[in-house]
Amino acid sequence: MSEIINLSPAAIWRNFYALTQIPRPSGHVEKVQQYLLDFAERVGVEAFKDPAGNIVMRKKATPGYENRKTVVMQSHMDMVPQKAPDSKHNFETDPIETVIRDGWVYANNTTLGADNGIGVAAIMGVMEDKTLKHGPIEGLITRDEETGMFGANELPEGELQADILLNLDSETWGKFVIGSAGGIDVTATLGYQEVENDQEAAVKVTLKGFRGGHSGLEIHEGRGNANKEMVRLVNKAIATLDARLVSWHGGNMRNAIPFKAEVVLALAKDQVEALKALADEHRMALIDEYKTIESGIELFCEDVDVPETLVPVEIQDNLVDAIYACHNGVVRMIPAYPDVVETSSNLAIIDIEGGKAAIKILARSSREDMKEVIATQLQSCFNMAGMKVEFAGSYGGWDPNPNSEILRLVQKIYKEQIGEEAIVQVDHAGLECSIILGKYPHMDVVSMGPTIRSPHTATERFEIATAEPFWKLLVKTLEEIPEK
Repeated sequence: MSEIINLSPAAIWRNFYALTQIPRPSGHVEKVQQYLLDFAERVGVEAFKDPAGNIVMRKKATPGYENRKTVVMQSHMDMVPQKAPDSKHNFETDPIETVIRDGWVYANNTTLGADNGIGVAAIMGVMEDKTLKHGPIEGLITRDEETGMFGANELPEGELQADILLNLDSETWGKFVIGSAGGIDVTATLGYQEVENDQEAAVKVTLKGFRGGHSGLEIHEGRGNANKEMVRLVNKAIATLDARLVSWHGGNMRNAIPFKAEVVLALAKDQVEALKALADEHRMALIDEYKTIESGIELFCEDVDVPETLVPVEIQDNLVDAIYACHNGVVRMIPAYPDVVETSSNLAIIDIEGGKAAIKILARSSREDMKEVIATQLQSCFNMAGMKVEFAGSYGGWDPNPNSEILRLVQKIYKEQIGEEAIVQVDHAGLECSIILGKYPHMDVVSMGPTIRSPHTATERFEIATAEPFWKLLVKTLEEIPEK
């Protein structure tokens, strides 16, 4: 059994450990859904799976607290399945292996699932503890947040009874979130007829070792995007060496900055060494450009079997031009909160092979008009390449309410317990609060959580020292919820 089971508070770590043993990547949440239902039955609270696949739990008020406002604690059950290149982990079958290092809990070369397993564990801890004092409470554990907030989007209206929403999906202890960005998935696709290969050699070019990261929380840090840095090399190889595109595979999650991309190029035999030299030159340039941000960049070439077919020249050129021109990164910061990103896009996934091209981008903004602007900009870019562009999974931003009653309460308790003022902020990462508020506009909302770093990467880690104060704050907040 993992040593995290012995950490404090037991209510969080015992339940988080149990969650690490249940495979729960986005899109494969059946096992964790059943586990949560079985858990609720075991601890004696009402629970059901709703039509959206969310798990809802309900716990009656402590005697004497029946007249308090109802609170719903909310987290998501799924996790991002990212792993280090040499990891053999299978997210659909294997448990997460945890490691304690320098005051942090990591996984063994995979995402940890603290995003948002810690929030789920906290809900479970509250539900099972018979000694806590609180009014009526609900737990809403949503399905497939990481791939499109499907559980929140499909949440039935009228299902929840709460007046207050405590979202437990924030990732910096001591900061309370009162607003977040909206987002939209932009997908560009193109079918094409492959042509016969007339080249004599083929080389697979691999670019990897970027830090990757959360495309909302870390998009402003200037981390390398493997797709955007690969296109520089591909464009130059086509222009100077008459290379031809065979395939391209980069990135694997819409909300993660891609840390790896692989491209196969076909070219004349006498140009192979020139391509390898070009790649080495590009590698050195990237190491220099990112020397204060990235430390593990690798770019290398491997000879591969000569393919029978290629991407047609016109299609190839249009695709490469569009990828080169596609916006990636921060568009602008929020004028009223100059340290917070307002609008951004992440060139997340490229798959080109076998007569099909697909490019997937997640655009975010805390303003609906700017979300439309960046989405239309991306649409225009790929339309010019002859691609079909579709929008999906759109969700609105969460408008800040600095006069929130629940915000004032958690600020008060935080200062009493910690002895300093909490930070109130707006996040660029998407939270399900905006979607839930769209269905339950009367709710008073705040988001909080312990410290998690590098979510959506194989270096995701959870700061152990923040678990105890987070739990104490949550418990005390539930105890001091005002009367109706």
